[in-house]
Amino acid sequence: MNPVALLARHCDPSSRAFEILVTHSVLVTAKARAIAASYLERVPDAAVDLDFLTEAAMLHDVGIVRCDAPVIGCEGDEDYLRHGVLGREILDREGLPRHALVCERHTGAGIASEDVRRRALPLPERDYLPISLEERIICVADKFFSKTPSKLWREKPLDEIGRRLAKHGPQVAERWDALRRDILGD
Repeated sequence: MNPVALLARHCDPSSRAFEILVTHSVLVTAKARAIAASYLERVPDAAVDLDFLTEAAMLHDVGIVRCDAPVIGCEGDEDYLRHGVLGREILDREGLPRHALVCERHTGAGIASEDVRRRALPLPERDYLPISLEERIICVADKFFSKTPSKLWREKPLDEIGRRLAKHGPQVAERWDALRRDILGD
């Protein structure tokens, strides 16, 4: 499978959105692979499917192409928070259900159904929490990079990631801390 070719089927390769999507995805993929290598050093008995990890990290944000996010060149009509469920729809139709779940479960530190209900988020009420090791690694790796053009290449420090996620409430901060400790060993 060629993830960039798949992205090009859903986003105009000559567009600003495609350039930002591919750049962000390459950065997240490199970070995910580095995190996986470090994780395997700490937990040598763990099993990480590196081919799947690489493909899924490249495809995790495909749903942004349907969102209203002009800053990153996306001119869809959907709320940006929905990019995960939209990505799942796209990849399910592509016959990639395992990759599709990564799309749906990578946002924030994962989103619990109680978050959807309590905050009236524009999502179907269910859990969007990363489950598999690859999902958890990609979820963590994604937090290090923004898609905002002026910040695209900048890797965020862990303390900044924690502060940003904590703005969404103590449950999110606790979920991030547990995920970060599990995946990064910090």
